[in-house]
Amino acid sequence: QVQLVESGGGLVQAGDSLRLSCAASGRTFSNNAMGWFRQAPGKERGFVAAINWSGLTYYADSVKGRFTISRDSAKNTVYLQMNSLKPEDTAVYYCATANRPWATAQASGYDYWGQGTQVTVSS
Repeated sequence: QVQLVESGGGLVQAGDSLRLSCAASGRTFSNNAMGWFRQAPGKERGFVAAINWSGLTYYADSVKGRFTISRDSAKNTVYLQMNSLKPEDTAVYYCATANRPWATAQASGYDYWGQGTQVTVSS
């Protein structure tokens, strides 16, 4: 059974940093893209960042230059380093594995999802 478990969320102040982790189990995802999405209250789930099988990365414009996605294929884990956090970054953050090697910003391209981790940024 495939499981994705996120960790690292929490309550921080504007300008602080957090590092989210997502550990996958049940199968190896070294040949799959992985991504992070987020959902704020009252809003739809939106793309944050993705990394393809070879390490190429993609970001939403709203986080470009502040967030960094990385992966450790040996550990079947993907990370999201979030710096210079803003109150508008407050959301539940979800990791997901894509059903293809290349990254996509479309949620429909991901077939396994974690349960989410809350990130709250106070002003």
